[in-house]
Amino acid sequence: MLYMRSVSDDLTARARIRDAAIAAFGRNGFDSVSLRTIAGDAGVSAALIVHHFGDKAALRAVCDDYVVSIFTDENHELIDAPTADRIRAALHDIDRYGPFIDYLARMLVDGSPAADRLFDTILEGTRYVLDDQRAAGLLEPASDPEMTALLVALMGLAPVVMRTQITRALGQDQLSPAGLRRTTVPMMELLTHGMYATDAFLDGARAAMSADPVDDASRTESRTEEE
Repeated sequence: MLYMRSVSDDLTARARIRDAAIAAFGRNGFDSVSLRTIAGDAGVSAALIVHHFGDKAALRAVCDDYVVSIFTDENHELIDAPTADRIRAALHDIDRYGPFIDYLARMLVDGSPAADRLFDTILEGTRYVLDDQRAAGLLEPASDPEMTALLVALMGLAPVVMRTQITRALGQDQLSPAGLRRTTVPMMELLTHGMYATDAFLDGARAAMSADPVDDASRTESRTEEE
């Protein structure tokens, strides 16, 4: 679940290095960026990066954690703060999220163990938020909370990973202020009320999933033998 919280104006050397790395990794990919490039962008020496972070892999881990904290609402403020205020804050700050959005889009699909770790961290953050919302009585009962968390995380990541395709379909960038204004209410309608005005499809799915898998397998084997 991606909730964009306010971005702080941290101007320490460590923060400048981290932010420069996020921008560079998001723009060019992890393998194509050197510590020297990051140092130049941050206005520091490569030796200072090594002093603060050790190596490029360790720097990426710090960048991953920071970007995830920006989008997963690590303090679970959704339960305590008015949703309208949070949405307005996100719209106000949207231009500042560009490097973080680019970072997520590129890093999630680079096929590396770090990408798996990044996704797992986002999923875990989503799970924590949903668990807290469930405990607060904000969620409907779920037959499989783990799968629900996965589906919600995928819904949050889709606009990031498929930004180009969604922009083409909408005729505007969904992650722009105008795009967010257009998609926020329909998304909340979907999450709050669902789509179907009947239980027929849900009841049918439950009936199909409750069929004995052993019997299904036996029938398949029987048909195969007859053929």
